Amino acid sequence: MSHLLMKPDRYTDRVDTFDYEYLSFQASKLEAGESLQGDTGGRELAIVLLGGVCSVASAAGEFPRVGGRTNVFTGRPHTVYLPVSTQFTVTAETACDLAFCYAKAEEPFPARVVTPDEVEVEIRGGGNATRQINHILKPDFPAHRLLVVEVYTPAGNWSSYPPHKHDVHNPPGEVDLEEIYYYRVSDPKGYAIQKVYTADRRLDETITVRDGELILVPEGYHPVVAAHGYDVYYLNSLAGSARSMAASDDPDYAWVRSAWKDVDPRLPLV
Repeated sequence: MSHLLMKPDRYTDRVDTFDYEYLSFQASKLEAGESLQGDTGGRELAIVLLGGVCSVASAAGEFPRVGGRTNVFTGRPHTVYLPVSTQFTVTAETACDLAFCYAKAEEPFPARVVTPDEVEVEIRGGGNATRQINHILKPDFPAHRLLVVEVYTPAGNWSSYPPHKHDVHNPPGEVDLEEIYYYRVSDPKGYAIQKVYTADRRLDETITVRDGELILVPEGYHPVVAAHGYDVYYLNSLAGSARSMAASDDPDYAWVRSAWKDVDPRLPLV
């Protein structure tokens, strides 16, 4: 099994750093009435409601009844942002599916809720490389390092394409970012395939990833394809040398941008 593929027991109901410098992650499911407590410590946090409604009580503010979508394929997200040094309690108002995206931080920023109508939807690419990007924590969002987006890839389509990387600090063209891909699939029988490789092939992995699993992208190019018949969702969290999403394309494949004409009419998926 690839050392970049993380199974859910690594990060379910506990925070895992995956030996990253900046990022860490936790996934939790709560039944109505159940609570989860935590402390951001030296990290900032985005709690992304994958499904359900919860209330968040914290040292930085109270956020009652956040959420609404049933699952990631039924709407845009609610997200609660919490700064460094913040104790918090999440209480499920309904059954909840939660992703906790952490990043190392030193500077405090105000806690707040990002509502679905604040999530910018972008349709990116063309042809069978069209996908939907939901921008949750963009570079201009008031946070120290954490960046968060959702990506929807229709069945049979390519995503994160042309292959791109962000592992060199060379702004404005590229910055060095760690990245996590946390997957959901429209049917648990489905899957995606992700490739992670460097130009010199020192790293060259082709990975089958299924619903609820996670891929680490510490460096290199990292395209994705959704299996035919199954829509694929992934939640990206990123952090690193600068608050930017700047990346560079693999020069062998960058030409495909000029070949795109029509976008996939199935998008937006949500």
